[in-house]
Amino acid sequence: MTLTDDLLAGNRRALARTITLVENDGPDAHAALAALYPRTGQAHILGVTGAPGTGKSTLVNALAKAYRRRGFTVGIVAVDPTSPFTGGALLGDRVRMRDLSGDPGIFIRSMATRGSLGGLAQATADVILALDAAGFQRVIVETVGVGQAEVDIASTTHTTVVVEAPGLGDEVQAIKAGVLEIADILVVNKADREGADKTMTALHMMLGMGMRYANHHGRTMAVDGVAAVEPAGWTTPIIKTVALRDTGVDELLEAVEAHRTYLLESGEMQQREEDRAHTSLIHILQASVLRRLNSRVSGDHLHQLVAEVANRELDPYSAADQLLPAVLSAQ
Repeated sequence: MTLTDDLLAGNRRALARTITLVENDGPDAHAALAALYPRTGQAHILGVTGAPGTGKSTLVNALAKAYRRRGFTVGIVAVDPTSPFTGGALLGDRVRMRDLSGDPGIFIRSMATRGSLGGLAQATADVILALDAAGFQRVIVETVGVGQAEVDIASTTHTTVVVEAPGLGDEVQAIKAGVLEIADILVVNKADREGADKTMTALHMMLGMGMRYANHHGRTMAVDGVAAVEPAGWTTPIIKTVALRDTGVDELLEAVEAHRTYLLESGEMQQREEDRAHTSLIHILQASVLRRLNSRVSGDHLHQLVAEVANRELDPYSAADQLLPAVLSAQ
């Protein structure tokens, strides 16, 4: 049997080896993903994002346990900052989600961003694909929490949860970071802390003061209970949680499942799938162009162009135009 056969048969070691292949991005990985791709499309993919310190990991841990209580299998991708020394993830799944270990219905993988913007590692979409093919019914992606560039999560998942918390010095961190518009569900975690009501009020005001955000999918957002511009549109709920005590976690799970039902019944799931396919294709093309550039342009030539740009002898667009023929040539 091949590695992909073993993965499809439920072999966890084969899944781990496949994910390692994907992270290393070699020809074997591309062949494995091509074999797995027809077996994907079953999992619901949930993105959990927000500023550092909001308790995303604890919330994901609690949500995974809630799903397991209902009989769902759960794959977790935790995207972490990169170690400047090893290139690996600074935080590890064994540290942050220890109480989930040993459950055959849960698979956790930490990934390093390795310099990727948007809070997501370049290979995240392919790891999601592997977990989907392995039969995990819910795949949760927790981002690194980088703030301004965090919006990439929206084009990689079906449902995006933006997590806020009181006491971080700004009740509307999500607005400041530019991620409020991508939220399908808003969560105020650590809601037992002082200032939680203030955070809730600030978020309700932004969603209900007549400001209707056309988000990345062109949908309309509104406060729970306030009619959206499009009657059939999704109304973004704001949910209080205390993840450490499992308070509000079942309500969050219900909101995620309600959003999944909305996507399926409204036909918007197809649009989300097209968005994900578009993002994946663009990332693959970008990586392919860079690989071809590195293989066809000498380091000395590239260094010379960089020096000319830095010395203002050449503008960066003209430098790029000089490099493009090497990338686009048939040989």
